[in-house]
Amino acid sequence: MPEQNKQPVDSLIHAKWIIPVDPANSVLENYAVAVNDGQIIDVLPSIEAQQRYQPIDNVKLDQHALIPGLINAHGHAAMTLMRGLADDLPLMEWLNSHIWPAEQRLVCEEFVAAGTELAIAEMLLSGTTCFSDMYFFPDIVAKVAHQHKIRAQITPPILEFPSAWASNADEYIQKGLNTQDNYRNHPLIQVGFGPHAPYTVSDESLTRIGILANELDANIQIHLHETAQEITDAAANDGQRPLKRLENLNLLSPRLQCVHMTQINDEDIALLKEYGCHVIHCPESNLKLASGISPIASLLDAGINVALGTDGAASNNDLDMFGEMKAAALLAKGFGQDATALPAPQALRMATINGAKALGIDKITGSLEIGKAADMIAINLDAIGMQPVYNPVSQLVYSHCGQQVSHVWVDGELLVDNKQLSGFDINALKTKVQSWRDKVADCDAQS
Repeated sequence: MPEQNKQPVDSLIHAKWIIPVDPANSVLENYAVAVNDGQIIDVLPSIEAQQRYQPIDNVKLDQHALIPGLINAHGHAAMTLMRGLADDLPLMEWLNSHIWPAEQRLVCEEFVAAGTELAIAEMLLSGTTCFSDMYFFPDIVAKVAHQHKIRAQITPPILEFPSAWASNADEYIQKGLNTQDNYRNHPLIQVGFGPHAPYTVSDESLTRIGILANELDANIQIHLHETAQEITDAAANDGQRPLKRLENLNLLSPRLQCVHMTQINDEDIALLKEYGCHVIHCPESNLKLASGISPIASLLDAGINVALGTDGAASNNDLDMFGEMKAAALLAKGFGQDATALPAPQALRMATINGAKALGIDKITGSLEIGKAADMIAINLDAIGMQPVYNPVSQLVYSHCGQQVSHVWVDGELLVDNKQLSGFDINALKTKVQSWRDKVADCDAQS
């Protein structure tokens, strides 16, 4: 076709393999994605793309896999500043003796800004294009996410006890609503509710959150069934398992994102399925804190949507979603003593389209389909540790590819170009992080 007859587009991205995720189990070899105004307008063989389109930016990735951007469906971004602070401790000792004392003394707007920027840099470099966050000063988290053009779900935390951000549940809720108002029409950021856990939030507050979420059509994310002790304590308190309590408070719905869910039985699975709730699986954090193992194969067999999250870097200690995919797949196989459990394509879905479904944005992102936002990442499979490549999907899941991410686009904008971040002053960020490291270390020594 003559040049003048070709359709102008912003970019054509050619790759050795394109893995769209939907349709399921498809691997397109020597294809291209055409992007215009931030949207995918075509997915077609490279030869046809060159004949049909005239791009401003023509990107050729001859040894790469191009996949949807990864979705980190649960985390606490600012806690990157506590990475490695108190390793190898049980959950409650970790929280009560180290994490919560440090937060009470140090968390402020500047702490959250620096920790969130560090987290976003790490996530982008390892292929995450959308993250969900539950942490203090959520307005600052949203501001930093906006600055760095990453997609985000912000779920402002709600607790009954005071913190540096709020004094009681009413104030947490009101400040969260203010953040929601400020970002109501933002193209990349949505704001919901983040009740911390059933054991830190009262029935009255949970009921109010459920009513507000229904009125505003907002998501709710909550830590749930995380440890055996949580279940034991709940039974001793009111004779109910936490999920059943949430049902009685009218919180169960497709808006509910249940994080961890390591301690579940058949009754819990039936409730999750009945109400269309989502499960956010955080395998590495759960293993590190010895919280338990979520029976993912059983959840998936029941038709429950399961997404992946890293949790905070203080309990992981990284934000690499490729690591979570591998851990999730291996855990499911070992836990079920079934090598066919959670195959690689399903693990990839958990980190992409399933995450988008959990966050309610699957019509926007999560797969490489015409009409969706151009949230995409390219992974270089030419490294020596990647050779040879028989199945690119298996390679992505089992070969720990976070360090091989070369390009990242969010809403069509190139944010990582050949492993180089745009919009960050890395040296200044490292200086800020080191300053906070010294303050955190001093604080922990005094605890």
